[in-house]
Amino acid sequence: MKKSLLIALAALSFALSAHAAVNINTASKDELESLNGVGPAKAQAIIDYRKKNGGFKTVDDLNNVPGFGDKSLVKLKGQISVSGKSAEAAPAAKTDKK
Repeated sequence: MKKSLLIALAALSFALSAHAAVNINTASKDELESLNGVGPAKAQAIIDYRKKNGGFKTVDDLNNVPGFGDKSLVKLKGQISVSGKSAEAAPAAKTDKK
């Protein structure tokens, strides 16, 4: 019983860390690209915005970044934050072109 409880807690801990929010004020380009729907151009737009404007006060400020709108924000809200340590989201699937 004790062993199964420890396994369950470990699994829960892993699951929660896999869904941790990426801080859009501190995330690297790679961390931003790990978000669903954010490619190199959008990641760079986020970085450019925060360099120019001093960062995001709320996640809704992402609407001020070129290429982002309400639909993008709805998709990202559970994956992003504007405070705390940035934890990389689960890596996006990459395909090798051979």
